[in-house]
Amino acid sequence: MLNLKLGLAALGMEVSAWTTVALLYERSDTALAGYLLLHTLACVLLSLTLLPLVRQRQGRPGWTLLLIMACSYAIPVAGFVGVVAAFVFLTLYRKPRPRDDFETLESPEFDQHEKRRNSFRHIGMRSFLTNTKAPLHARMRAMSALQYVGGRTATPLLRTAMGDASEDLRLLAYGMLDNLEKRINHAIDQELQTWHGAQAAGDEVQSMDSARQLADLYWELVYQALVQGDLRDHACAQALHYCEYVLARQPDNAALVLRKGRLLHAQGHSAEAQAAYAHARALGLPATRVLPYEAELCFEQRDFPRTQALMSALDQWGALPRLRPVINYWKGR
Repeated sequence: MLNLKLGLAALGMEVSAWTTVALLYERSDTALAGYLLLHTLACVLLSLTLLPLVRQRQGRPGWTLLLIMACSYAIPVAGFVGVVAAFVFLTLYRKPRPRDDFETLESPEFDQHEKRRNSFRHIGMRSFLTNTKAPLHARMRAMSALQYVGGRTATPLLRTAMGDASEDLRLLAYGMLDNLEKRINHAIDQELQTWHGAQAAGDEVQSMDSARQLADLYWELVYQALVQGDLRDHACAQALHYCEYVLARQPDNAALVLRKGRLLHAQGHSAEAQAAYAHARALGLPATRVLPYEAELCFEQRDFPRTQALMSALDQWGALPRLRPVINYWKGR
């Protein structure tokens, strides 16, 4: 807001500079110095008066203030009046600046599971790792961060990086994948020794526990996509073997029945997998844990009406945020 007191003071100084009796009737250095002093003060006060208007137009008003003082000082009377007239004209008649189409954007509604402090936000990681324009050291650091996330998330990203043009990135991805696989294989070797020792000693309890652990470890190789081709088939067969060993002695283990169904599903045995899924539900396993796999199996068999019915059955549960877009798709929303 303009300071009217400064404006009136500037006007008074400028009028005084021209109406001084000494200036009108004397032609001396003293009279000239008095005029220049009053005129300079008037120019300074004028620039300070117009300072709020200058700040509205730009962020750094220093050079503009110097220009105002120079114009009003160098051009007697006309410069002083012209500066004031120019600012009045610009303030009253200048067109407002056009507004941008998008001034502010509201934050999107994120998945609640992505807000957990212990979760790794890997959204966009694939595009960043494959962006050859990004600095190599930044891509290397991003890939190194994958060692702190689950193999289910890290393995596809590492396999993508193995086809990168950078040799350093490929070697790092290969080494990280190899370490993930070796870690599980080492645990399998140790558990196999325990299993054989329990079998030799006739320890049924230890044999059951080792078989359960082996089924989990072999399944991890498949679940984390650490093995492919024949190695994947072997891991599925071994996991199924130890899973059936435990189920032969604990037929009511619903979680292992579901695991058996997923293993049969991975091997392409659709009928047996469907029966295992139905058995798991009959044993009391929550429908939210079984229906998605049943729907996936029906979709692969191109039984779309059955798939739609299963996805509609999932609609009554609200605690499935990741499946919600798929459920809405099959519900026609």
